[in-house]
Amino acid sequence: MPFGFTLLKQPLPIVAIIGGGPAGLMAAETLAGEGIADIHLFDTMPTVGRKFLLAGKGGLNLTHSEPLERLLDRYGTQREKLAPLVTAFGPQQLRDWAKDLGVDTFIGSSGRIFPTDFKAAPLLRAWLRRLRSQGVRFHLRHNWQGWTNSGDLNFATPSGETGFKADAVILALGGASWPKLGSDAAWAPILDDVGVAITPLRPANCGFDVGWSDHFQTRFAGAPVKSVVASAFGVSRQGEFVVTETGIEGSLIYALGASLRDAIERDGWSELTLDLLPDRDVTAIADALSRPKGSKSFSTHLHRATGLSGAKAGLLRECVPAATFDDSEALALAIKSLPIRLRAPRPVAEAISTAGGVAFDALTDDLMLQAKPGVFCAGEMLDWETITGGYLLTACFALGRTAGLGAAHWLAQR
Repeated sequence: MPFGFTLLKQPLPIVAIIGGGPAGLMAAETLAGEGIADIHLFDTMPTVGRKFLLAGKGGLNLTHSEPLERLLDRYGTQREKLAPLVTAFGPQQLRDWAKDLGVDTFIGSSGRIFPTDFKAAPLLRAWLRRLRSQGVRFHLRHNWQGWTNSGDLNFATPSGETGFKADAVILALGGASWPKLGSDAAWAPILDDVGVAITPLRPANCGFDVGWSDHFQTRFAGAPVKSVVASAFGVSRQGEFVVTETGIEGSLIYALGASLRDAIERDGWSELTLDLLPDRDVTAIADALSRPKGSKSFSTHLHRATGLSGAKAGLLRECVPAATFDDSEALALAIKSLPIRLRAPRPVAEAISTAGGVAFDALTDDLMLQAKPGVFCAGEMLDWETITGGYLLTACFALGRTAGLGAAHWLAQR
């Protein structure tokens, strides 16, 4: 090199990741591992991972142990889109990743996978320590407002609006559920304005309104209903749910929720049927009910003949005509196939997750917006849904990783 000349190091391209949930954090880690970018992560909240911590409040269900093909089926209509992503970074890769952070996991009796201490906070703390050690810089209380006229990112902050220039952007802004934690779908009109196709956001993994009588609501709101089989549109699941002030909710309801919600949107109502005694056949129940009750009250007779009491007996009274109780066979049939008419899903802000979002047709295979080259999307803001049980987090991690790899490839091409 000639005397007097200095070789200047080329600055790394800048990547802005907007959203500090699992998808955004995984995108940041994926890019950091590539070592090709200066990574800045923005979040509207004072801390990242708020909804991740909420999901782990009762035990962090990180993923699921069931066979991969069955797990992929949980993604319904978007199975084809998500299958290669989840196959590349699925349950075993997630367990290995957690172990590398110092967090061991175990398989529960239901097949769900949890950290050994069940907690989300230790995993998140270890993850953030590693990201900071990898050079990821965090910008909190930065609410994304879209783009400036010059093409920079525009953020609202406590000290006013500020711009940020990035060579690539990854949006991981969540859906519309739990807006108090930052997932308010304020991004939807911004992307719509630049020509991105967005499927309307709807509640997923949510409760449903029934319209109980005052008497039933007063007596049974908050009561669990255990060991029942729920059926809708030819699909049956066994489990439990909870009676709410307005209707029903819980894991059993979530498992059938998408078809129930879609039917309400189409027809204005939907119907769920319950088998209150799945371990007994209708003939045995009818025979037991037909025995003389003597001086006993009907509630006592029902309990002694069938074991039904509490919320299950209350549901019978609430949902079938009074004359049914005078006919043992008709009552037995009602116990085995009790109709619950649903009026509406609960609002999206109350849902665990959302359906709808950025259409996959608006994205390339590596999740870049076709209408906005250099901008990638990941996580729940995309148009997919699944039930609870570790499936949500599994897909969010896989989508974040894919977007991170996509951004790295985009930068390498440039």
